[in-house]
Amino acid sequence: MEGSNQIADKRVERSKARVLTETYRQLVQSGVGGVSIDEVSRASGISKTTIYRHWPSRSALLIDACSRLGNTPDAPDTGNLRSDVRTLLARLSDQLQTANWSSVYPSIIDAAERDHEINTLQAGLHKNFMAPFETVIERAKARGEIPSDRDTSDLIAILVGPFFFRRWFSKEEMSVQFIHAIIETAIP
Repeated sequence: MEGSNQIADKRVERSKARVLTETYRQLVQSGVGGVSIDEVSRASGISKTTIYRHWPSRSALLIDACSRLGNTPDAPDTGNLRSDVRTLLARLSDQLQTANWSSVYPSIIDAAERDHEINTLQAGLHKNFMAPFETVIERAKARGEIPSDRDTSDLIAILVGPFFFRRWFSKEEMSVQFIHAIIETAIP
């Protein structure tokens, strides 16, 4: 009997993996608005009944699939704020130009305006994306590199905002010189 349960569990896990893979593919291709349970079912070969058994709503499925968008990267620790920030901004620049999440994220932000569950997901993603910046800034405060009363959230916005602007609005290059200019402006 135990072997039968293990086989069933493996089948369930394979089915769930196929559904999540297809949902993620649709997210990357068409954004949140382009994901439909019908199409996920058709493309994955998993019945809608099975999908709804594991994810009670489209939002629940999207949230599970979006959780694959990225892990919290490690915060560098060179002992110098400018160096740590340079590393983080170079990583952000690269991700915005190459990673799948940069094409999906705007649709998550849009959907979060109307869906409480996706709003919670977006807040969590944002917190994870910004956590390394918060870490290096708090370390710099502890070392006395910047005033301890400098608002961490404001500094993060000053640092990363221009990258999102260039990625999604102006479409300008995010060069090494751009990274240097942002650091010089944000951390006098």
